Amino acid sequence: MSPIGAARSFGNMLGLTWWARVETNDPKVTYWFGPFLTRRSLRSNLSIFVEDLSQEGAHSVEHRIYRCRRGEPLTI
Repeated sequence: MSPIGAARSFGNMLGLTWWARVETNDPKVTYWFGPFLTRRSLRSNLSIFVEDLSQEGAHSVEHRIYRCRRGEPLTI
């Protein structure tokens, strides 16, 4: 595991990493996008993720940002 990957894993274990909860209405799916060490890095990557979802046909894409600990499942 890379040093950044190890830091993300450790930060997530402590609940210090940033995640985005991304919800779509059509199809009705919840995605957890993360973990990121900084809110800034999450925001810069989130727009790419949301754009990919839109290009795949997802509608009504909404997101919220959290600083928390997340485990599986990352897609509901």
